[in-house]
Amino acid sequence: GDILDDYLRTDDVWILTRNKQFYKTNNEKECAEKCEAERNFNCRAFLFTRKKLQCLTLAENAKMTVMFNSTGAVLYEKKIYLLQCKKGIGKDYRGMEAKTRRGIPCQKWAEKTPHNPNYTPEKHPNAGLDENYCRNPDGDESGPWCYTTDPATRYDYCNIPECEDQVTHTGGVECMQCNGEDYHGEVSRTESGLECQRWDAQEPHMHGFTLKHFPEKDLKMNYCRNPDDELRPWCFTTSPAKRWEYCNIPRCTTHPPVSSTGSQCLSGKGEGYRGRIAITESGNGCQHWNAQFPHRHGWIPDRYPCKGLEENYCRNPDGEKRPWCYTINSSVRWEYCAIPQCDGTEQGIAGMSNVPVQVPLSEECYRGKGQSYRGTTSITASGKKCQAWNSMFPHRHEKTPDRFPNADLRHNYCRNPDGDNRPWCFTTDPSMIWEYCSLKRCDDHTQE
Repeated sequence: GDILDDYLRTDDVWILTRNKQFYKTNNEKECAEKCEAERNFNCRAFLFTRKKLQCLTLAENAKMTVMFNSTGAVLYEKKIYLLQCKKGIGKDYRGMEAKTRRGIPCQKWAEKTPHNPNYTPEKHPNAGLDENYCRNPDGDESGPWCYTTDPATRYDYCNIPECEDQVTHTGGVECMQCNGEDYHGEVSRTESGLECQRWDAQEPHMHGFTLKHFPEKDLKMNYCRNPDDELRPWCFTTSPAKRWEYCNIPRCTTHPPVSSTGSQCLSGKGEGYRGRIAITESGNGCQHWNAQFPHRHGWIPDRYPCKGLEENYCRNPDGEKRPWCYTINSSVRWEYCAIPQCDGTEQGIAGMSNVPVQVPLSEECYRGKGQSYRGTTSITASGKKCQAWNSMFPHRHEKTPDRFPNADLRHNYCRNPDGDNRPWCFTTDPSMIWEYCSLKRCDDHTQE
């Protein structure tokens, strides 16, 4: 697989670190190779800046130091150092648990008191014997252990949860279809092993994702869910240091229970349309979904396996009025398609000119001040989730769908109802009322 698959990526952040090495590399993969080959210290993460093509290998990750915003920088953290759970006997466990199952603090691996250790960082340089963290350098069947700071107890095992508990509950492995919008399983740990916060709780993180505001999203217990059209299920975590994180739920190998052929005509909004019409109602040809020219977009087929984004056929992946496509005309970003109705009548094109033109919900960029932005991004520039516009929690406000009927204040999507500089939202973090969103200005100069 790709070397970057072993890393967790975070855009536009920087972390303070004492131990680092600078390299000049052409891309993130080359930087990852420098991290793997680093001999000056144990490389847990790296920072890459695209503008300067600068690569910094780091001894610390975001769990161990301070993180702050830095536009243009990308942080890649080795997943193995973020996991708080063990796989099998935990020989690869690199978490930060530092006390035994009885609660006794661990002795540092490099120290010789109160116990003279057989396993030291010098003798076992690849065993991850950092600080006093629980490890399993000898492949003990009972899992990670450490020498203790109690003179009467030379060593003891640590209480590290099994990663497998995240996906096995009733004997079978839980899986998700599509992007997990309909996932109703019982996984309740994040991909790094953190326990999920209950949806009906407001500690340690206050938020607006409640059963009252999202009644159809099955926000039960502390189970991972996808109520806001993310790429996959997620949850708020019980760690005050990590607000939310994706959950590691495997994709089902069986196809979802939907007709594989789909509809060849227009029924409802045409979300189930799987026909082969590839021309817009004004005669423009459709751009292929897996192409980013002439229009850049976020509806990438691999990301949305159940939306039928094949070839350049008209589709409705985002709940628009009817199927549409990006066009091969650089001056027309997208248009609706003329699809015959399932009742036998041809969908009329006459009279469609009065349909308000709006940007499809898939846009990941905005034009001007972004007042026409109708995308589904719901994350702020610093990574906070947006509060639903019809919610008054955790922040009371007057930017409601009723007061701004033309601003498309749906769900918790980023919008600009009040003519601000760019799209923004109220956040689900009680300490920050609002913030601009994690969106770039479109580089489509023809449209500008």
